[in-house]
Amino acid sequence: MRSFTFFGAGKGGDPALSGAGARPEVLRRKTIANNARILIAAAALGLGPAAYILAGGGALPLLAAMLVLAGGLVSLATHRRALYDFAAMAQVATLMATGLVLTVADPRPGDAGLAMAVLGPVLAALVARRELRRLSWLALLPVLALGVLANFAGLPSQPASGQALLVASLFGFVVAFLVVAHSSHRINAAYEVHDKAQINAYRHLIEHVQDAVLRFSPEGVVLLASRSSEMLFGCPRYQIAGQGLAERLHVLDRPAFLTAFADANQGGRSRTIEVRLRQDDPRAGSGVPRFAWVEMQLSPILDEAGAGPRHDVIGLLRDISSRKDAEAAMAEARRAAEDASQAKSRFLATIGHELRTPLNAVVGFSEMMTSGIGGELSDTHKEYAGLIQQSGRHLLGVVGMLLDMSRIEAGKFEIQAAPLAPAELVPACFSMVETLAQERQVLLAPQIEADLPLLVADERVCRQILINLLSNAIKFSHEGGTVTVTVKRQGQSINFSVRDRGIGMAPAAVARIGEPFFQVQDGLARKYEGTGLGLSIVKGLVELHGGTLRAMSEIGAGTTITVLLPINGPATKPGDTADILPLYREPPTASPTTWPNEKRKAQ
Repeated sequence: MRSFTFFGAGKGGDPALSGAGARPEVLRRKTIANNARILIAAAALGLGPAAYILAGGGALPLLAAMLVLAGGLVSLATHRRALYDFAAMAQVATLMATGLVLTVADPRPGDAGLAMAVLGPVLAALVARRELRRLSWLALLPVLALGVLANFAGLPSQPASGQALLVASLFGFVVAFLVVAHSSHRINAAYEVHDKAQINAYRHLIEHVQDAVLRFSPEGVVLLASRSSEMLFGCPRYQIAGQGLAERLHVLDRPAFLTAFADANQGGRSRTIEVRLRQDDPRAGSGVPRFAWVEMQLSPILDEAGAGPRHDVIGLLRDISSRKDAEAAMAEARRAAEDASQAKSRFLATIGHELRTPLNAVVGFSEMMTSGIGGELSDTHKEYAGLIQQSGRHLLGVVGMLLDMSRIEAGKFEIQAAPLAPAELVPACFSMVETLAQERQVLLAPQIEADLPLLVADERVCRQILINLLSNAIKFSHEGGTVTVTVKRQGQSINFSVRDRGIGMAPAAVARIGEPFFQVQDGLARKYEGTGLGLSIVKGLVELHGGTLRAMSEIGAGTTITVLLPINGPATKPGDTADILPLYREPPTASPTTWPNEKRKAQ
């Protein structure tokens, strides 16, 4: 049964103060006041005939009129004091009390008094809250019981003439009917107002939403198009109605649209697709159609009452041409960056080979000069020759790292995996960095676990990894410090850890370990020499073996670099290592799209 509480007159507080329930609550209060006035007016009109019948010996009409008048006055008084629930309760109690009196007075079953008593809970269901509704139906039970006892068990009834009983019953039923009919009428009016407000709100939303809104019939005909669709399609909305949308779909996107529409129309599932739609431009001079990318969300209108094999479909359309253009520009920029990276790698490889030949000659002839093969040199000339030899070796090392980096990035660095003893790598690497450690007065301390399994890896590459790590650790250690090398088994991997107690790094620098040319101290005034390629090459070589590189550091406490190499070797075979391995991976971006080409095809 409809009631005002449907619109928001709930439990607790004053619903009139809330925006959602303000108007229904005002209508409920006005209805209660009008019901009180109806009771008072009806009682006032009935007092004259009741007094006339009283002179003839019939007191029942006067009693009924007085009950109705008292109930109306009490209800109106409590309403004016803002006790709206008590006012409604007084009206319900008036109908039920008057009905009880008439039921007891009338010995016939199914009399008008019983009908009037039943209308009390009906009135409560229309204008009262849940608690009073439940209470009114409970109070109806004793009224019905007394009526049954009065009619069938012979309870003493009020003496009343047939005319007085008829008038009283008619009066009570008419009053109850007027009150209930008035309440029902106001509820219907409230529902109409509410439904109209909802329709206006939805219409306003559809007309002013930024996305275009279309409603399709089960047969795919456009029944409704919002105002924003005119801007999207570049034409009046009436041109979109009917089958106008099918003609605007790009021919390559029609299968995707039909599939998505069938899923929503027949399957009852929401779908989101991206299609191209033709846009009209009256100012365009050429007749070439212009297509725009549109994101279309299709949702079925599920109606359980009239559910059938097909549903109406609501479509939300949003222009995403700018996003598609941005994705295309990003893909083009990515391709340009990849081409530039490949050009850089080719340049480094070429220039490295070109530099290595003359540098080998410089280093070789400087060694010959210092050894006295071309004749004895003075001390000054020997010093100069030594400086030339030292600088040449340094340049050869830089060129070698550049060549290694370019080969790794180009996918041309092949590894030859074979079983080897991990413990035997450390003494060989110590001997190669021993001179540098003595110059820095750094102690090399090995910690090798016993009974290590054989490691399937490229021995030359493993030595290069350890030598680079040791060189870095010695370079950044304080004089008199210690560099510790730990080799142990960790699960299915061999753990190579190189730890120093040098200057350490900040967390931001640790996160960038492995980037080419990255140095903790950059600029021309840096204290430590280097190109910043050592750890990036180590990272690339470790990944070629299927391993991982980890770093832990603290400023002033030193750095620990850990390399984990799988015992069974890399997952790839030597012939599969031609894939490009970038040393620095940027965050993943959207997949490349051929939107410009598709756009040209569409035109």
